[in-house]
Amino acid sequence: MKAVFFDIDGTIWDAHMWIPESTKRAIRALRENGHLTFICSGRTRAFIQAEELLDLGFDGIIAGCGTYIEEHGKELFYKKIEEQEAERVLAIFRSCHMPVVMEGKKDLYLDAAEFVGDDYPDRMRKEIGEHLLPITGNEGKWEISKFSCALPDPAYQKAVEALKEDYEILIHDAPVAEFVPKGFSKASGIQKACELFSIAREDTYAFGDSVNDLDMLRYVAHGVAMGNGTKEAKEAADYVTTELKDDGIYQGLLHYGLIREI
Repeated sequence: MKAVFFDIDGTIWDAHMWIPESTKRAIRALRENGHLTFICSGRTRAFIQAEELLDLGFDGIIAGCGTYIEEHGKELFYKKIEEQEAERVLAIFRSCHMPVVMEGKKDLYLDAAEFVGDDYPDRMRKEIGEHLLPITGNEGKWEISKFSCALPDPAYQKAVEALKEDYEILIHDAPVAEFVPKGFSKASGIQKACELFSIAREDTYAFGDSVNDLDMLRYVAHGVAMGNGTKEAKEAADYVTTELKDDGIYQGLLHYGLIREI
């Protein structure tokens, strides 16, 4: 039995949440062959709601860059950021004028007024509905495990400097940054999942495409970068498959003999 871990954005689906039919068939065949399948995402659990994604039938979910793990809907592990710490970090972001999303297992929080001229709040609301709440007015009720911020100008470097001792900081090209509690990553999530599910590291595979996948691709025995992935992801991987739109997951699983031609 092998275990395969899949990033979501840029790996399972594209920017329009389109999942290739070959990916759906490949994941189904993988499970039919007796292998375990996991989502392994930077998104927290609250941001993993789409039926077309969950209907693929994963055995488990590692969310929030390793801060949350579940098996068939049952929570097994969660790292929560306490309220006082969340207030401290939020104050730093706001002093640097950085629009922020506070991300948890049940809800995401943002103040839409901070995202002037950006349709991101509307896109999030369309995807997760009532699970998107304002930051302001919910003080004392926050339940979060990480932060994501827009990086509008060089002022964000002040926040990076202030938080680098306590957070893993993942800067994307967007430009957006994820701030994850120190010691947590997709790799740490996979390590914890392997302990919980008695999976040998040599039996692990992962598919990813971007900066928050680097640790994961290096940690597993077989890291697969998508053809549409970043240069860094490809360098971190053991194998580079085709692009998402060109059956990348199917081709990668086929390469390693985890499925047969469909």
